[in-house]
Amino acid sequence: MAPEVSTLRAGAGAGAGAGPLPQRLLKQYLLLLRLYPVLTKAATSGILSAFGNFLSQVIERIRKKGKWFQNLDPRGPLRYAIFGFFFSGPLSHFFYLYLDQWIPAAVPFSGVKRLLLDRLVFAPAFLLFFFFCMNLLEGKDMAAFSAKVKTGYWSTLQMNWKVWTPIQFININYVPLQILSGKDKEGKHSR
Repeated sequence: MAPEVSTLRAGAGAGAGAGPLPQRLLKQYLLLLRLYPVLTKAATSGILSAFGNFLSQVIERIRKKGKWFQNLDPRGPLRYAIFGFFFSGPLSHFFYLYLDQWIPAAVPFSGVKRLLLDRLVFAPAFLLFFFFCMNLLEGKDMAAFSAKVKTGYWSTLQMNWKVWTPIQFININYVPLQILSGKDKEGKHSR
């Protein structure tokens, strides 16, 4: 076992019973993120994606003046959980890992270059991949995928740029990668 892992476990175990519950949960989450970055991010992405889909369905029902629990699609959160766990979490982990290798901090304007690569290359490709996976998970054919891309891709991408660009700027430029060393083989970095 790597020395830093032993230190983390000892530090987490020593204060595990002390402090308020949110603080203990955060400490445990950060430990898992450090020890198992890909698996932790996959699980987090799956859970948040499923919850996001459930919440969007509830909001949509309320907006239509209906009862929030009527006509909810229980398969929606499952599809999003699958996508988040198997694709969104792991792909994002490795993208940020390689982003720092492709454009090191020492490169002039590295923050802007990283943001442009994320917003102009990764986001459009990832969104198209999302449309494709959701189409498959919904059991639809390629004609439905093509129609969805024609009618929704551009407007969705524009909204993605509007909403996520400021957040990604902060993420890419101010959230440090957590570099692991020693015998940690699952991943070397964590963002």
